[in-house]
Amino acid sequence: MKKTIMLTSLFAILCYTSCEHTKEENKEETRFLVTNPVKMDTIITESYVSQIRSIQHIELRALERGYLQQIFVDEGQFVRAGQLLFKIMPRLYEAELRSAAAEVRFAEIEYENTKRLSEGNIVAPNELAMAEAKLEKAKAEQALAQVHLDFTEIRAPFDGIIDRFHVRLGSLLDEGDLLTHLSDNSRMWVYYNVPEATYLDYQSEMKGDRSAQVSLVLANNKVFDYAGVVETIEADFNNETGNIPFRATFLNPKGLLRHGETGNVVLNIPLKGALLIPQKATFEILDKNYVFVVDKNNTIKSREITIAEEMPHIYVVQAGLTENDKVLLEGLRLVRENDTISYDLMDPKEVISGLKLYAE
Repeated sequence: MKKTIMLTSLFAILCYTSCEHTKEENKEETRFLVTNPVKMDTIITESYVSQIRSIQHIELRALERGYLQQIFVDEGQFVRAGQLLFKIMPRLYEAELRSAAAEVRFAEIEYENTKRLSEGNIVAPNELAMAEAKLEKAKAEQALAQVHLDFTEIRAPFDGIIDRFHVRLGSLLDEGDLLTHLSDNSRMWVYYNVPEATYLDYQSEMKGDRSAQVSLVLANNKVFDYAGVVETIEADFNNETGNIPFRATFLNPKGLLRHGETGNVVLNIPLKGALLIPQKATFEILDKNYVFVVDKNNTIKSREITIAEEMPHIYVVQAGLTENDKVLLEGLRLVRENDTISYDLMDPKEVISGLKLYAE
């Protein structure tokens, strides 16, 4: 019985020792992937909430008082410059024009009679001058009456799209009453606010060239077919937000964009000589970013880094690393500080290229 117990215990000890030895061998056989940070030119993208505006968006108002007699267009209709849109009942103004025309004829007759008398030295030259002035006044009043009559017809000042009507047929209008809005959507102005740091980076990289292209992502998360051009940067920063407004112009040949829409402008900012590492090579402790660096003795050391920019699956490192450092790429949870590891060194450009393809 004792022999049996001793043999069983010896067998257990041998099995345990064998298992421990196997674990140590497996641990020693584990090889980790390591890479270097890579310095290269790249482009970061920044997205900003934007407001889309027509290059011309105006109010159409009544220029004279009267009843709205006719509406020649419909809401949402495309109209051409000079096209008749609304007509206010013109009878009063037609009567005023006829009265003014009669005054002109009367003044012309009076002027011609005075002129003949003046040529015969029957009346003084002043009489002729007064008759001429009376005629000019009558002509001015006729021209004014014609303007008032013309104001009863509201025409489109440019090609555009009619907005909803604020009046209906037969409405009694006062001078200045709003009829509708007219928008020229052939080109669109897209406004967005940029932080001061991004503005400085943009200006330094573009060297004052404001013809950089931007993209527009619409509310349905689809990219607008046409690229925009940054044409204007306003003069002053908003002291409360620290932002400055940019304006990009987008061609809108299909008329998809409308005044008042929203979207996101995607701005591409080139970075020269940026130091890049994969995001998966980093970890966080108390809101600080770290990587595991492999020293010359193949020992793991944690190191804090500063992130300058973030791209899909990639970080731009501002401080904490150099191109010569070896960074643990995978297996961060399998190692501890001061562990000694075996590793395979991967080409950093291949690593970054793979991440970019994955992101796309």
